[in-house]
Amino acid sequence: MVAPAAASTIACLRDLRAAAVRLEEIANRTGGGRLAAEAAKVDSILAQVRDRGDSALLEFSERFDGIRPEPLRIPEQRLAEAWQQCEPRLRSALELAHQRILSFHQRQLPTDLKVVGPYGEQLGRRWRPVDRAGIYVPGGRASYPSTVLMNAVPAIVAGVERLVMVTPPGPGGDPNPTVLAAAHLAGVRELYRVGGAQAIAALAYGTETIPRVDVITGPGNLYVTLAKKAVYGRVAIDSLAGPSEVLVIADHTAPAELVAADLLAQAEHDPLAAAILLTTSEELAAALPAALEAQLANHPRAEITRQAIHDWGLVVVCDSLVTAAELSDRFAPEHLELLVEDPEPLAERIRHAGAIFLGPDSPEAVGDYLAGPNHTLPTSGTARFAGALSVETFLRHTSLIRFNPAALAATGPAVVTLAESEGLHSHAESVRRRLAPDAAAASGD
Repeated sequence: MVAPAAASTIACLRDLRAAAVRLEEIANRTGGGRLAAEAAKVDSILAQVRDRGDSALLEFSERFDGIRPEPLRIPEQRLAEAWQQCEPRLRSALELAHQRILSFHQRQLPTDLKVVGPYGEQLGRRWRPVDRAGIYVPGGRASYPSTVLMNAVPAIVAGVERLVMVTPPGPGGDPNPTVLAAAHLAGVRELYRVGGAQAIAALAYGTETIPRVDVITGPGNLYVTLAKKAVYGRVAIDSLAGPSEVLVIADHTAPAELVAADLLAQAEHDPLAAAILLTTSEELAAALPAALEAQLANHPRAEITRQAIHDWGLVVVCDSLVTAAELSDRFAPEHLELLVEDPEPLAERIRHAGAIFLGPDSPEAVGDYLAGPNHTLPTSGTARFAGALSVETFLRHTSLIRFNPAALAATGPAVVTLAESEGLHSHAESVRRRLAPDAAAASGD
């Protein structure tokens, strides 16, 4: 069913309390009773892959994708061929994106921490990569080479020894050739054509063909997200990604056609994508519906885009940019665009956002593809406590502690006191015997 025309259906609010309520509804748009039923299906898939390995993978792929992907692994030579066969202009664009993403993420590598305490004790924190990482790249009939780069590059920069990529097979059996080309460019050498919850299960538990990994990253549909949630704890995950969203704060300087283009750039992702405008300009609010409708004419993804604008589009007229910033922080958007005359001071006010795009020449699309920072961002309000995928996602840190006799003598009595206060006798004794070993031996303890 085709959604009504955007010009007549995008909501516009001026009451700030009503706006706050609606923003909360939009943030929670993926909740509801359906999740419990779908989670039960996902749990069954996970259990079967865990117990039956490759045979279950092949059966689920045949059932859900209409293809039995034998063999599961795409030969490394096929990745190299896809790169060589890539159209020159596209290959140049991929190389530019890879270069910029790599350069930015190389600057994220943390340094080990070494501290000498007041008594000569040595304290530290050491960073090391996980042994194996799995990246999930959505596919099927779509092509997401940018997702390949955004997930593989930070893993490789982190120094992960074994990087395993999974992606659904396309209609002909193989994944999209541009995805294969991007994998080759990024340095992926191990790629399996399997998707959905079954692919997450394979990465989490391992099968005869696909190795078990330590961390799983990458976006996917509801089933992929529920599968990642279910296996978290057995493996690490990057996040539980929801549908995409953009929030634009705009003043009188923002052209309606640019605001409309940026809202539609999110709405075309998915019928559940959210596109929100907070503006101090009545003129912009009035002009936006017609600008949306003009750009939706002959749009190749018009049905999806109209549905998203109809269901999850919102315009709020605010009394000031300060008010707009406060509403934005309550929503904590994945993408925040500041189309205002002076964006830097406004950006300083913002506390919660996955990524902030400052000024008219910084459309969110540059962040999706090649700005450099990662495009895998927190959604559905989770920017209040989470950030973008990064090199650190593929690292873990270990504390290093080396005390000497002087440090133990100076601090040990406090350790004994604290342990005794918690009723942990042997904790206290392990220190007491080091402080006075002769006395402890003489007492016969």
